[in-house]
Amino acid sequence: MIPEWLTLLAWISVLLGFASALYVIADLRRHPQHMTIMNVVWPACALFGHLPVLYAYRQYGRLAADEIAHPAMQKGETPPHKRDTPFPVKVAKGTLHCGSGCSLGDIVAEWAAFLMPTIAVWLGWKGIFADKIFAVWVLDYILAFLFGIAFQYYSIKPMQDLSPGKALVQAVKADTLSLTAWQVGMYGFMAFAHFYLFAVVFGMKLHVDTIHFWFMMQIAMGFGFLTAYPVNWWLIQRGVKEAM
Repeated sequence: MIPEWLTLLAWISVLLGFASALYVIADLRRHPQHMTIMNVVWPACALFGHLPVLYAYRQYGRLAADEIAHPAMQKGETPPHKRDTPFPVKVAKGTLHCGSGCSLGDIVAEWAAFLMPTIAVWLGWKGIFADKIFAVWVLDYILAFLFGIAFQYYSIKPMQDLSPGKALVQAVKADTLSLTAWQVGMYGFMAFAHFYLFAVVFGMKLHVDTIHFWFMMQIAMGFGFLTAYPVNWWLIQRGVKEAM
């Protein structure tokens, strides 16, 4: 049996995620980001990171609001989000930027495979994989990769003023390692939740259409952040990925 306290905690956490995302969306309507794609990144990350992401947005994300950044750049000055953001926080923003694409890809993949199980069969369930989760992870990675590269492309192209082809190549170079590291952390925790915590401890299956699944996914995204953070540090230090 799943304990009542866990169900309550799951509802609180998931609702906090929605409330945080709605708050960020409302605030971004008044203070849009200078880099357009960040108007998607911040609320997407708030869905799983709720209060910590909300704090990061208020403290550092607001520095990149177009009304603040654009006048400084027009004057040839270093914009506040580059000048006043410590390097570890820039790495965190880069990691969240990657994670937002991964998160959206995972959400779409999980619901798609739940509503249309044939997709999981196409990707190896009942043939290669005995457990559906592994086939869904294949879809998770594909969609996370597509979302992640798209998000990176729309960051790199305006920052470096590259041709579409060169910007796409740079996006793949900048984000492949990062999003792979994120997915490893996410898969690791979801494997623990699926095969041990719920199957062994609670004697239950973890289903996509339950509040417990999405609470576990929120925690899994936190683990994804932890595994992707050092990779992003290295990528930014090496100049492969642009500091944000």
